[in-house]
Amino acid sequence: MGKKAVVAIGVFDGVHLGHRRILKAAVRIARGKNTKAIAVTFYPHPLSIVGRGSAPPSLISLKHRLNLIKQAGVDRCLVFNFTKSFAEKSAQHFIKNILIRRLAAGWVVVGEDFRFGKNRQGNCALLYELGKRLGFTLKRVKTLKIKGMAVSSSAIRRLVQKGDLKTASRLLGRPVTVFGTVVKGNNIGRKLGFPTANINPHHEVVPPSGVYVVKVIIDKRRYNGVLNIGIRPTFYGLGHYDKEPSIEAYIFNFSKNIYGKDIEVSFTKKLRAEKKFKNEGALKIQINKDIIKARR
Repeated sequence: MGKKAVVAIGVFDGVHLGHRRILKAAVRIARGKNTKAIAVTFYPHPLSIVGRGSAPPSLISLKHRLNLIKQAGVDRCLVFNFTKSFAEKSAQHFIKNILIRRLAAGWVVVGEDFRFGKNRQGNCALLYELGKRLGFTLKRVKTLKIKGMAVSSSAIRRLVQKGDLKTASRLLGRPVTVFGTVVKGNNIGRKLGFPTANINPHHEVVPPSGVYVVKVIIDKRRYNGVLNIGIRPTFYGLGHYDKEPSIEAYIFNFSKNIYGKDIEVSFTKKLRAEKKFKNEGALKIQINKDIIKARR
């Protein structure tokens, strides 16, 4: 067996400041020991399999999650398919068969409230005890608190959904973003003179309806723009609140065809709520005002 690895474990839904504290602790140990740092994550979210209700919407998609985990500096990331049979495996099975035999873990890094294995029976105490017998060292990372608030995916999810992007960004350690694929729309923006990129989010939590100042990341390049989330009541009326809100970005000084591309939208500020205008002309005047404000 080769050199032992440092293994960080977690769902890491959001890769927020608390998650990054765990990942960076693993990288720091690995660099000090001249070995590899490995992140282990799970998909779909374990609560979708073992939760009593459906799992909460992801803060970010799996692809987005992997991009952010990579940015934290780990050498490899393994995604375990969280199935019913996987959920039935004991905590001891996970430690012996995955951490020891498969990953050759010499160090294991987890958050202090980490639970795993059948019926969530595994915890830090079990990792510590088995580590002494099986030859790995446990690094337990304390829950991060910012201004008295514990940094957690559920807290951030609630903040994004109610539109408190400032506090959500503080806990994330970066702006609130949505990652998605550009899809064909119905060309309403183009007809108004503002061609937009229609974004299909990858199962990510989306802020409330409204018009936002955004930065759009396409092929690692950043562009400024404005983005509308909502049901477009000027065209469809106000009776469509059961309709899935559309996400449309007008990207400044950009005219390339990006259908099918994955892009990331970073939220800077909310300009206004979505509203119904009396006609298309009034809407165009407002869009121009939004663009002027956003450029400022």
